[in-house]
Amino acid sequence: MKYSNELGYLSYGFNSFERKIPLTYSLYAKLLLSFIVQYIENLVAYGDPNVTANHSSTLEITTDSYLTPSGDCIVGISSNRSPSIFSNDFIAACQTKNAKITAKLSVGSHEQYIFGRGHPDLTFKSTNSAVIRTSSYVDDRTIMINSDTAAKNLNRNIISLLQNGNKISVRLTVL
Repeated sequence: MKYSNELGYLSYGFNSFERKIPLTYSLYAKLLLSFIVQYIENLVAYGDPNVTANHSSTLEITTDSYLTPSGDCIVGISSNRSPSIFSNDFIAACQTKNAKITAKLSVGSHEQYIFGRGHPDLTFKSTNSAVIRTSSYVDDRTIMINSDTAAKNLNRNIISLLQNGNKISVRLTVL
């Protein structure tokens, strides 16, 4: 999905379908933009030799600088950001009833997308952990619920790279 304000047109589209609307229809253009505005947060963390990614219902990125073998849901440590410093706009968008959240994980040349939902009870108060859950359970660390992916579902090439300490970039997008 993209939109631009080039040459007096509002251009929007999904994949190969694209439309252009003259900006003279500014009210219509504003209404359309209100439906396609995305809020984005980016995190950078690093793998660790103890990354196993065997957990069946969660996936976690932490600001902690270490990982013990029991942390089977943790795929990234030493994160540069925690949920507590996400923008207010991003948090508010995630707290809407129908929020759809996407996480794009990038490690080396590998990428994986995770799709899930927001919830009005998400608080984003955690100062050290961002947790994606396949369940609907919510606590201060939860950033996404009803996810289609847990740690054990991640591409094993990504896990191998993380076990070698590679950087993981996580781009969170909410619609």
